Amino acid sequence: MTEGSSILRGALLALLAFGVYATHDVIIKALGGSYSPVQIVFFSVLFGFPLVTIILARDTSEANLVPKYPVWALLRTLAVVVTGLTAFYAFTVLPLAQTYAILFAAPLLITIFAIPMLGEKVGIRRGLAVLVGLVGVMVVLRPGSEPLTLGHAAALLSAFTGAFAAVVMRKVGREERTVVLILYPMLGNFAIMGAALPFVYEPMPLIDMVGLAVIAVLSLIGMHFLILAYRAAPAVIVAPMQYSQILWATAYGVILFDENVDLNTAIGAGIIIASGVYIVLREARLGVSLTTPVLRTRSRLGTPVAPRVSTMMRDAPDPAE
Repeated sequence: MTEGSSILRGALLALLAFGVYATHDVIIKALGGSYSPVQIVFFSVLFGFPLVTIILARDTSEANLVPKYPVWALLRTLAVVVTGLTAFYAFTVLPLAQTYAILFAAPLLITIFAIPMLGEKVGIRRGLAVLVGLVGVMVVLRPGSEPLTLGHAAALLSAFTGAFAAVVMRKVGREERTVVLILYPMLGNFAIMGAALPFVYEPMPLIDMVGLAVIAVLSLIGMHFLILAYRAAPAVIVAPMQYSQILWATAYGVILFDENVDLNTAIGAGIIIASGVYIVLREARLGVSLTTPVLRTRSRLGTPVAPRVSTMMRDAPDPAE
């Protein structure tokens, strides 16, 4: 396969992966009108256990389940739990496109968190790009002109905790076992959501239970396509493809939920996407280190079922390196 065709294949696989994730989020939104996000997260994680067990069975390393970095493992687990719960809630109560626009702030926040946590040095240009992107978030939220809701706060919190979890992943991911990085957040979700479930549980018909199982399956399918994308093309090609989700969100919102993208959301999303793409291109041109916060963070925020892509690819050849 030529380099050009490999890059094209990687880009198309990434687009497919994020299209699958967008479909995953549509089901969450549809179910969220009838059930608490706690219930949705709990059952989606429950249905994800058999699928993830198959993946973990491929981990042949001889070791126990005790993390090498227990504090970081605990912090990341808590961050992943909060990220999933708040993202699921935001998808339920906010328009899809607006939710994505806010969550797109995560790569900008990753750049900020990487300074104290990874010792990353951010120059003036990347720093300005982060500030511009955060201005885009404010355009989407437009504080003062319209009341901010709990959904907006949830989306922002999801972006913050997701970014934190991603940077922790970069900090310990090359030394911590895959099974620890995958299983602990799932167990955390299962235990915490399970404890809260009796207070919010609503009986579910079979069709809705099937929908929750589909959420788990789509999460794993999206992860698989994303892994293949990163194996086929450099991260500088694959990473910006996440922003294609705004197109899926707009289409799904109009067709299924009678949503329209307002001007502020469109302008703000454009600013956030432009700043995020600039940071990715800037890091690629500079050839920054393995602690690169954006290019090397192969994950998808707000999905508590799927393993981190960076974890699964830790020993795989990477065209971007």
